[in-house]
Amino acid sequence: MEVKYRQLAGILRKELENYIKQGTYRLPTEKSLCSRFGVSRQTVRQALALLSQEGLIAKKQGSGSYVTGLLPDESGNHVAILLSTDTEYIFPALLGDLETFLSREGYSVSVFITHNRTDVERTILQSLTEMPPRGLIAEPSRSGLPTPNFDLYEKLSAQGTNIVFFHGYYSNLPPCSYVKDDNYAGGFALGQFLMERRHRQIAGIFQLDTIQGQERHLGCTRAMLEAGLPIDEDTVSWFTTEQLVLLEKKQDTRFLSDFIQRNLKSCSAVICHNDEIAYWLIKELSYAGFHVPEDISIISFDNSYLSELSTPALTSLSHEPHEAAAAAVSLLMKKMQGHNAVYMQIPWKLVERNSVSPWTG
Repeated sequence: MEVKYRQLAGILRKELENYIKQGTYRLPTEKSLCSRFGVSRQTVRQALALLSQEGLIAKKQGSGSYVTGLLPDESGNHVAILLSTDTEYIFPALLGDLETFLSREGYSVSVFITHNRTDVERTILQSLTEMPPRGLIAEPSRSGLPTPNFDLYEKLSAQGTNIVFFHGYYSNLPPCSYVKDDNYAGGFALGQFLMERRHRQIAGIFQLDTIQGQERHLGCTRAMLEAGLPIDEDTVSWFTTEQLVLLEKKQDTRFLSDFIQRNLKSCSAVICHNDEIAYWLIKELSYAGFHVPEDISIISFDNSYLSELSTPALTSLSHEPHEAAAAAVSLLMKKMQGHNAVYMQIPWKLVERNSVSPWTG
């Protein structure tokens, strides 16, 4: 005959999915479980301990037992990840972190690549609505533009998928959960850093079709305005996803050469959208006869491996290792556990190297 506490654990295990679907994340008290099932407190505690060992519930001292978000049926513990790429720049490491953290929480993972195209994103989302995952971590495609795929995100949400946007969000979606860099503050900090080194004519190159590019540009602009410097739009250049793909796949640097010829003018420093752009811009500047940082200073975002491969090494904004992926998974887990998780912005820390020098002109 099956031990009583195992019988009780089996009953509660079947009820957990209903708790989650109904948005009830706190289990009844031990006293109420004793009364409902006509068993001793020891039996209840043994049953809850078994569920805790299986990762289905967690006890909070003085508060009770709560579901973790995991379902008893392992096939339901599935998270989909949408990224623009899994092969370029910082994304292989980010994907590895996301998969590792989700696996530790007991979730299986499927990865989908959008190439930052909304039509590809739509095809993927349509397939996900046919078998909705428990969770979705999605890097928005062309986040600087309104998404045409809001209907599919809303459908997935209505089907019970918990969604966390990563690296950005869509302005035309209802308030949603997201994890992203504090891009505005980062842009502001880089502008201040350069001005503290007497740079007064500062150029910028940013990605047009992502919210990161827009916010980073806005932060830089605000820093200059607060310092009383004039804003010259002719010193700012914008690149697109298509130009970035050509740079990554074919080392096509024509838009960077055009930037040097058209936008630099008499500028003494450039704020770059990220290390990838800064790395290739320094090469193009060298071909054009400029020396970094003697003739022009370069500063960027991400503190990626390219910041140290660059010659000179790049001064760049950084996060703690694994911080972005850990934050995204943490936010998703909170949503799955019934918390009102809204958003997280990750702060930057500047890593100074050799690509910036005080302006002496």
